[in-house]
Amino acid sequence: MPQLNPNPWFPIMLASWLTYSLIIQPKLLMFLPTNPPTNKMASPTKTSPWPWPWS
Repeated sequence: MPQLNPNPWFPIMLASWLTYSLIIQPKLLMFLPTNPPTNKMASPTKTSPWPWPWS
């Protein structure tokens, strides 16, 4: 079965991961988020019971 032969696919996978890890990932990590998260106090929400028609 030719799909079980790792010879043509392993170098392609290795080259793509090296390209991603060494070239693309550092460029992506240099971007700053446009809306950085802020420390907001979580306010508890007031909930009311659901009015079930059969109860």
